[in-house]
Amino acid sequence: MSTPSPRSLILDLLSTLRGESMPVGALVSAGALFGIADNGMRVALTRLLSRGLVIRDERGRYRLGPKATALNERVVSWRRLEERMRRWEGGWIGVHLGGLTRGRGLAFASAERPLRLLGFARMAKGLALRPDNLRGGVAAVRQELMVLGLDTAALVFAMGEFDGGSEERARGLWDVAALRRGYARSRRELAASEARLARRSEGDAMIESFRLGGRVIRELVHDPLLPEALVPADERRAVVTALRRYDRTGRRAWAAFLARHGAPHVAVALPIDGARAVAHA
Repeated sequence: MSTPSPRSLILDLLSTLRGESMPVGALVSAGALFGIADNGMRVALTRLLSRGLVIRDERGRYRLGPKATALNERVVSWRRLEERMRRWEGGWIGVHLGGLTRGRGLAFASAERPLRLLGFARMAKGLALRPDNLRGGVAAVRQELMVLGLDTAALVFAMGEFDGGSEERARGLWDVAALRRGYARSRRELAASEARLARRSEGDAMIESFRLGGRVIRELVHDPLLPEALVPADERRAVVTALRRYDRTGRRAWAAFLARHGAPHVAVALPIDGARAVAHA
């Protein structure tokens, strides 16, 4: 698995502290575990500070800044996937990007990221859609798309009553077989790693839990949350259940390290590579 960037490692570690702070020494020591040089961590910290993604308190310790709140909320949303969904009645939510094609090339290109994060797939040129099965319906999806960076000139609206061929094509826009294979692989790998971590050294257990947990989180953050009619919901729920259990094991792997550096380590979330789930979506 790839090495996290200094930026994503810092954001992830700070996101586990629930508003508490961490000394720079702890951040640098964590970076060393992943082969990141002291200077690389300090430079990244300075840049994050200048952008308001982290803040420094009066003791010289660091915590997440207000500008990182939306990112962090999106990362931890894997715990509440089922709460984000509602019964699907067969309708669709569409996004039309036609208004972004003239003189708004950058906005058009940047639409891909928020649309992918909310599970939209391309139906036709300039048109993306997803099942209307997220809580809050069109209004809530529109708001979240804008928060994630979709240009306000894009049209977000309800769709329905396709002809038979178009309905079939819409339902086939997602690679359901690949999703299901991913669910099965994640469950297997989480179970195997959970059994293995107790036998690993402290450093190896910290690294493995960060990397594997982060990969599964990225998959869940990018999951299109398709309705039961398209994907068996119990398979996705099983991954969330397995990751919650793995989270507890990962906390134990990181607890002694955090305690040595005077950082909170009781009932904190697993430090895993979640920042990349959104930052590199």
